[in-house]
Amino acid sequence: MSAAAHSSASRPAGLPPARPPLAAPLRDPAFAARVFWLSLALVLLWPLGVATAFRLWVLWEPENRKVTADFIGSFWPLVHNAEFMQMVVRETWRTVAMATAGVTLALVLAVPLSLLATRVLSLSALSGRMDRWPALLRWCVRATLIVLRSIPELIWALVFVRVVGLGPTAGVLAIALTYGGMLGKVYAEILESGESHATQTLMRNGSGRLQAFVYALLPSHAAELASYTVYRWECAIRSSVVLGFVGAGGLGQQLDNSMKMFNGGEVATLLLVFIALVALADRVSAWLRKALA
Repeated sequence: MSAAAHSSASRPAGLPPARPPLAAPLRDPAFAARVFWLSLALVLLWPLGVATAFRLWVLWEPENRKVTADFIGSFWPLVHNAEFMQMVVRETWRTVAMATAGVTLALVLAVPLSLLATRVLSLSALSGRMDRWPALLRWCVRATLIVLRSIPELIWALVFVRVVGLGPTAGVLAIALTYGGMLGKVYAEILESGESHATQTLMRNGSGRLQAFVYALLPSHAAELASYTVYRWECAIRSSVVLGFVGAGGLGQQLDNSMKMFNGGEVATLLLVFIALVALADRVSAWLRKALA
C-alpha cells in the first residue's frame, strides 16, 4: 500500500481528505517588489548625484591613482622617535580631556533641558492635556535644543577661538553647546518612548517630577542613556580632529601641522592613535551596557 493510501486509510471517518503538500515556489514572491523599490530609489537618487556632481569613477583615473598611491605610500615608515611620541602622549591626553570636559558640560546643559522637554514628567499632562504655559515652556526648550544642535561644533569653535583665543578651551565650549543640544533631544525621546505608567502613578500620588524621574524613568532607561552618552563621548573625540584644524588644540592640531608639512609617517601614527581611542570608547560602551543590563 502506498504512503498516500495508508494516510487516507488511517484518517478518521467524516474528515475531508488531506491536501497534498504545496510545492515550493520556483521564484522569489517578493522579487518584483524588490526590483520596483530598488528602481524607484535609483530614480530618486539620480538627481541628487547630478546636483552634487558625484563622479566616483574619477578615483580610477591614472593621475588620481598615482596621487593616492603616493599619499598612502608616504605613511611608511611610521614616526616613533622619543620626542614625537612624548608629544603624541601629551596631545592624546589633551584630546581626551577636551572631549570629556565638553561632554560633561553638555550633560550639565542637556539633563535639565531634557527633563523640561519630556511630556511624561509634566504634572499638568496627567489629566490628558498639558496646560498652556507648561506647553509653551516645553516648546521653548525644544526650540533651544534645535538651535544648539543645528550649529555645527566647527562654527562654535571658530566663534570661541576669536573670543578665548587658540587652545582647548574653544574646543570644550564648542563640544558642550552642540552636544548639549544633541544629548538633550535624544534623552527626551528615550524617556518618552518607554512605559510611563509607573511614572504617572508616582506623580498622581504626590511625588515630584525629579523623584518620578529617579525612581521610575531612570532605572528602566539607564543602560540606553549611558550607551548613547558614551557614544557621544566617542564622537567628541572624533570631533576634536576637526576642531584642531581651526586651532582648538589636541591631536587634531598636530595632525593639521603634520599634513601641512607633508609628513606622512607622523600622520599615520596620529591616525593609529585616533583609532585606538575610538576602540577604547567602544569597549567602555560595551562594558557599561553589560553593567547596567
